[in-house]
Amino acid sequence: MKQFEVNFDGLVGPTHNYAGLSFGNVASLSNASASSSPKQAAIQGLEKMKALSDMGMVQGVLAPQERPDIYALRRLGFTGSDARVLEEAAKHAPAIFRACCSASSMWTANAATVSPSADTADGKVHFTPANLTNKYHRSLEPEVTGRILKGTFADSKHFSHHTHLPDNEHFGDEGAANHTRLCSEYGKPGVEIFVYGRYAFDDSKSAPQKYPARQTFEASQAIARLHGLSDENVVYIQQNPDVIDQGVFHNDVISVGNQNVLFYHEQAFANTDNALAEIRQKFEGDELHFIRVDTSAVSVQEAVKTYLFNTQIITLPNGEMAIIAPTECRDSEAVSNYLDSLVTLNTPIKQVHYFDVKQSMRNGGGPACLRLRVALNEQELTAVNQNTLINDAQFERLHKWIEKHYRDELKEDDLRDPQLLIESRTALDELTQILKIGSVYPFQREV
Repeated sequence: MKQFEVNFDGLVGPTHNYAGLSFGNVASLSNASASSSPKQAAIQGLEKMKALSDMGMVQGVLAPQERPDIYALRRLGFTGSDARVLEEAAKHAPAIFRACCSASSMWTANAATVSPSADTADGKVHFTPANLTNKYHRSLEPEVTGRILKGTFADSKHFSHHTHLPDNEHFGDEGAANHTRLCSEYGKPGVEIFVYGRYAFDDSKSAPQKYPARQTFEASQAIARLHGLSDENVVYIQQNPDVIDQGVFHNDVISVGNQNVLFYHEQAFANTDNALAEIRQKFEGDELHFIRVDTSAVSVQEAVKTYLFNTQIITLPNGEMAIIAPTECRDSEAVSNYLDSLVTLNTPIKQVHYFDVKQSMRNGGGPACLRLRVALNEQELTAVNQNTLINDAQFERLHKWIEKHYRDELKEDDLRDPQLLIESRTALDELTQILKIGSVYPFQREV
C-alpha cells in the first residue's frame, strides 16, 4: 500500500501580530510591538503550501484560532459587550490583553503530537493536542485545536483523538516541536524520538538556568502511553540545557529528522552518543544518516538567527530529499556555504529550496514551525477531510478568501478595535465552510 507524509500547515489568522510574548524565543522578543502584515503573512504561508504541492507532495491546511479570545477575557472578569471587554482589557490589563490576541497558532508544529498507524498498538493514527502550559497565550489553544483536528481527521475507523495532557507544568507538552520520527519508509514501524528539556518530578536532574524548559520527560512518556507505542520504537533524549539557555526553546530549532536522516547541531542533545546509539539499535533498516553540524561551521547563535534546523526535510516523489529553508539561511554566509556543501555529500539530501516566510520568522517560527507532519497510508489519506488538502482550486479559493478578509497592516493598538473582531469572526466562519470542518470556534457554538 502506498504511503505518504502529509504536511498540514497552519493558516495564518486575520489578527497576525507581533506581541513579543514568548520568553526564550529570541526572534519573538526582538520584534515585539512592530507592525505586522496579516495579508502578507497568510499569503506567504499559503504560497509555501502550494509550492510543496507543486513539487508532488501531499499538502494540507489547518484553520487558525480565533483571536482576540473574548471568552478568555470574560473568564478573567471582563464584562459587558464585546467592544467593552476589549476596551477594558486593553486599558487595565494590557499584558493579559496582548496574550489573548496571540497569533501563535500559525505554528502547527506546536499543535499536537502525531503517531502513525505503523507504530501504534491499535493500528490507528493517534493525535494528542499540546497543552502548551509554559505560555499563557498558547495554553488557550488546545480545546479548539482538538476540534480542528477532529474536523480534519474525522473517521474514527482510522484516527484516534486524545484530550490534551493535564494543564500543569509537570506535564508541559509542546507537541511535535519536540518530537520527530525516523523510519526506512513512512509505512513501516519507525523510531519516535521525544526530546524533553527537564524532569518535572526530579529536581536533582540537570535543567536550563536562564530560559524555561517547556517539555517535560513525564509529558513525553504520557504521550507515548496514550498512543500505544512500545518501548522498542521510542527513544527519549534530553535537550542540552545549555543550548536552551542560548535561545533554543524547542528541539526543532536545533534538529530535524525525516525518514532515515537526523540533521542536528553538535550541541543539540545531552548525552548525544548514548542517544544516537539507542536510535541506531531500534531503527529498522540498513541505512541511517546522522548529519551533525559542528559549531565551527555554524554557531548556535547563527542557527537560531537563520533557523537552519527549523527547516523542513521532505522526500520528493523521485526519492531525493530536499530541505525547505527560509531565505534567512540563503542570506547567511556561514549557513548558505554549509547547505551548498551538504547537497554534495553522500547523504539523501540533494536539494535546498528557499522560501520567504519573513512574517513568521519575525515572530519566531520558520518553515518547520508552520507544519504538522502526518504519515498516512492510502486508506487513511482517503479518510481525511479532502477539503483540507491543497490543490489548484483550493489554493485559489483560499487566496481569494485572504484577499477579501485580511488587513494589509496591523498595529498593536488595532487589536482593541471591535471591528477587527467582527472582521475576524466573519472570515473564520466562512473558512470553516470552505474547509467543511464544522463549528470549531466558540462563537459558532453559542446557543
